[in-house]
Amino acid sequence: MDTLITFFEEQAPWVQSLVGLAALIAASLAVNYVLKHVILRVLAPYLDRSTKTIDKSAAWAATVAPLMVISQGIRLVPHLPEAIYTVITNVAQALIVISVAMAIVKALAYGNELYERLPRSKNRPIKGFVQVVKIIVLCGAAIIMISVLIDQSPLLLLSGLGAITAVLLLVFKDTILSLVASVQLTSNDMLRVGDWIEMPSMQADGDVIDISLHTVKVQNFDKTITTIPTHRLVSDAYRNWRGMSESGGRRIKRSIVLDQNSIRFLSDEEVVDLKKFRILKPYLAAKRDEIAAYLKWHPRIGEGFTLLVRQLDPGPQGLPIQIYCFADTTAWGEYEDIQADIFDHLLAIVPEFGLTVFQEPSGRDFAALGSSR
Repeated sequence: MDTLITFFEEQAPWVQSLVGLAALIAASLAVNYVLKHVILRVLAPYLDRSTKTIDKSAAWAATVAPLMVISQGIRLVPHLPEAIYTVITNVAQALIVISVAMAIVKALAYGNELYERLPRSKNRPIKGFVQVVKIIVLCGAAIIMISVLIDQSPLLLLSGLGAITAVLLLVFKDTILSLVASVQLTSNDMLRVGDWIEMPSMQADGDVIDISLHTVKVQNFDKTITTIPTHRLVSDAYRNWRGMSESGGRRIKRSIVLDQNSIRFLSDEEVVDLKKFRILKPYLAAKRDEIAAYLKWHPRIGEGFTLLVRQLDPGPQGLPIQIYCFADTTAWGEYEDIQADIFDHLLAIVPEFGLTVFQEPSGRDFAALGSSR
């Protein structure tokens, strides 16, 4: 060993520097290999195998060790100019700051993934808050990294931020608005992943699939994706159908328009004439009871909800008779079947009372009129 040291000292200064740098690089690579390819592989079975985020966090944390070897060991390399020592040390320390920051960012992402596995995460997502913390960590890391590179105190950089506050507010305007909006959406439980929302101003009509700091993604029913700035969900109007989904019933609100010329009283003679047909008596009695109770006994009309059959204001097209009730399901297909079944029955039963449904004349009607003339 003494002979090797003596031989090394007898070499030219540039050879000593080159050998020292090679040894330092080899040492840092060895430390990096041991940490990432030995220790992390040993620990791998004990880490969460359902995600790669924790692996990335551990990898970034392991990067700190070889950088520290370079940062602290560069002074052991002989015959280097002082400026080289300073540059390599500062760059290594800056990279350490980046590695630590990225390890924290990935750890935060993993924490959010763990939270999203909990049932309450659907009602109280924290993704927006996690992204805010990430921004703070990265901004802090950027300030420290710059201060390390220029070999100045971070307080010096922070003192200069006051002069560019207005610029920062302008640059991060959307982020600040989105942060406030995220807090409002979460604290007031205004939006959850899985909610069906309608927002005509953004051409969104579908299910919320992601809520982040800056954007909310909505998968429309035609399978397109609409991206909405988070702050727009506070400043603009939108409809959330969650209340309907949780109630278990969906409203049916539709009208049939009767021709007003067909509306009249049934004369006494007509009543007497009808009663003369004994065969019709059971039919008429049953039909009257069926019509009177049709909506109430319908098996798919939800109980405990408002049920109305009412007249709306007469208009040029006729007299609207509105059906206002609730289906006992929120499933789209079943809802449409129930609604169609009700109005199929109503449209079919209208002629039984001598009434007609109003309909704008079509080309076929005009052709029939011309033929009759």
